[in-house]
Amino acid sequence: MNQNIFVTSLGQSGFKLTIGNIVIYIDPYLSERVERIEGKHLQRMTPIKLQPGEIDDANYVLISHIHMDHCDPDTLIPMAKASNDCKFICPNEVRKYMLEFDIGGGRMITANTSWIRISENVQIMPIPAAHEAIEYDEDGYLRFVGYVIDYQGKRIYHSGDTSPHDQIISALEKLQPIDVAFLPVNERNFYKEKLGIIGNMSIREAFQMASDINVRTLIPIHWDMFEVNSVFRDEIELLYNRLKPDFELILEPSQI
Repeated sequence: MNQNIFVTSLGQSGFKLTIGNIVIYIDPYLSERVERIEGKHLQRMTPIKLQPGEIDDANYVLISHIHMDHCDPDTLIPMAKASNDCKFICPNEVRKYMLEFDIGGGRMITANTSWIRISENVQIMPIPAAHEAIEYDEDGYLRFVGYVIDYQGKRIYHSGDTSPHDQIISALEKLQPIDVAFLPVNERNFYKEKLGIIGNMSIREAFQMASDINVRTLIPIHWDMFEVNSVFRDEIELLYNRLKPDFELILEPSQI
């Protein structure tokens, strides 16, 4: 049975996945809202590949957390109108926020740590993310999540924004085998924090975590959007070639 998944990178942590007849968007950021609100130092470097108001093929949108480069009203409101049957899987904190967008609550599914079946062949498991710590909202729901997508036994992990954490690795070990992992590589550091930027794991940490959870393919994310929070492609490739880990590295995925 064909298990090919077609991938379109949208920049930052955003992706479009076409899985059989299901189209899933993950953390789409398709505007210039961050620059408009935070300033010129956060001007986007990658072009807007799709106009949100023209996206009429979304069946599901997965949102990892409330930060605006992952949960962007300028993207999500037009998408919700153009794809008027799509549903949003998101943390409870995001669900409450999105109710302000006039997106009906019946279109939202709260990300909890249990399988969500979205079709006969596709199910999704939200798992914790540590941004920078694992946190819960006032209702006891996770504030930051990643997602494991199961397609006929093939498993794809999109971490959202996260640092490595024993609880995350333990959750992923229970869900193995993980075939493909999307992991951030825009390290945490002192100078980013002075600018109010919360980093994620470093390239080395992402490589080590990918090895720890025995992934077959690693796709680095969160490295190409904003100059102050970017990583050079050469850095990623140099470490991969020097360390020679067991997994395949893909920087420009089109099919997985």
